[in-house]
Amino acid sequence: MDWKKLMSATRRKDMHKKDGQPLNAGGDRTEIERDYDRVLFSTPVRRLADKTQVFPLEKNDSVRTRLTHSHEVSNIARSIGVSLAHRGGGNFKLAEHKRDLPSILATVGLAHDIGNPPFGHQGEYAIGDWFKKNEAKAFKFLDCENLDISSDVKLRMRRDFEKFEGNAQALRVLTKLQIMNDNFGLNLTCGALAALMKYPGTSEQQDKSNIATKKFGCFHSELDVVADVWKETGLKEGVRHPLTFLMEASDDIAYSVLDVEDAVKKGLVSYRDLISYLEAGADGEPETDAVIKDVCERADAQHKKHKDAKLSPNEVNDLSTQMFRVFAIGNMVSAVIEAFLERQSDIEKGALKDDLISVSSAALLCKKLKGFAFENAYKHRSVLELELEGHKVIHSIMDMLWPAIVSRGDPQKETKGHPGTPFEKYAYGRISENYRRVFESPNEDLPLGYRRCQLLTDMISGMTDGFALSFERELRELRC
Repeated sequence: MDWKKLMSATRRKDMHKKDGQPLNAGGDRTEIERDYDRVLFSTPVRRLADKTQVFPLEKNDSVRTRLTHSHEVSNIARSIGVSLAHRGGGNFKLAEHKRDLPSILATVGLAHDIGNPPFGHQGEYAIGDWFKKNEAKAFKFLDCENLDISSDVKLRMRRDFEKFEGNAQALRVLTKLQIMNDNFGLNLTCGALAALMKYPGTSEQQDKSNIATKKFGCFHSELDVVADVWKETGLKEGVRHPLTFLMEASDDIAYSVLDVEDAVKKGLVSYRDLISYLEAGADGEPETDAVIKDVCERADAQHKKHKDAKLSPNEVNDLSTQMFRVFAIGNMVSAVIEAFLERQSDIEKGALKDDLISVSSAALLCKKLKGFAFENAYKHRSVLELELEGHKVIHSIMDMLWPAIVSRGDPQKETKGHPGTPFEKYAYGRISENYRRVFESPNEDLPLGYRRCQLLTDMISGMTDGFALSFERELRELRC
């Protein structure tokens, strides 16, 4: 791998300029630093403030949303980038790399969940489940005799929706749906887009034995984007950008530690419950290891100080968990940096098949924290009830929007407006103008049936939790 290509500041719009001359914005920021600003000020990032991290529709402002989670991942990733940039020597010795490395990691950390639908991962499942239940009408276009595409492409088009993936939607949001005055979305650099792709492949080629192909990172509709990115960076299908491992590790660190902290803030568990769980063995694992021992001992020392200060039980619980968070993140960040440097050769050869945190010295700590959160937060009755409600809401909206989309006809051929019922006209008009513009674009050469499915998923995945609830109620009341 060539790091000059991997850190490419070329934008796709420049690659397609007829005069071949890139736009030189000038100023004091590098192009990769501008990427962060473009993402930060975008509408989809603001919507993350009302999207579920773990606890749907949470009223406690101290508990994290998808936005606060994304900022925390971005900050952890940036910190790792700063550390690597100043280690000296290696691939980051060039001045521009020292400056751009923290910025590109901060950018992809902030953007990594930008394609997630409402209600967390349950939202992804709900979308895929709707398409499986409605395959006869949703994928009828694939049986059309004059559809001249291969069986592999047909399979991909089905799986794009049956296995709907927020990671692939993130790439679509950034490159197609955030329309400025052209068809390049936010027009991020190729280096940033490559680092964003956790799963560099399409939906019909998943292979769970390799972390890079465990899921998929692009829909059929964004193959043109991916081709440009791979051409510019020298990457290819199934081969991750090295910085993707660091972005993924930053996400693992953030949610493994901070989801637990949120469970404590909600009163579902206590600091002492957490320490007891970490110090106990499970599933044949050792009771502890050096990293867990260090984190727990340092946190307990602070816990004793808090108790001696005669604070209230709630204050002791909260402060002790906060200090645990500080020590856990610090240890895990150091472990990830060392693991990256130790395995960098394998990463650059595309030979590392595991995620970075699992081959680091913090592997057991991360695994046990995820296990604790799963048992005490993700499976909590309040979470499961709201996830079920979110599933029902998403299905209800899709049931009502689908006929409105189908009755619109083919907008590339029919331009006299929506010929459907008054309700269908209204429902179609409530779909975001950005998404409708992409669907109706005369430049799209995808099958109409595929574009209909995509318009539906674009609208659903762009919703916040609160909007989904109010929008479903609005449509349901009008339909009746």
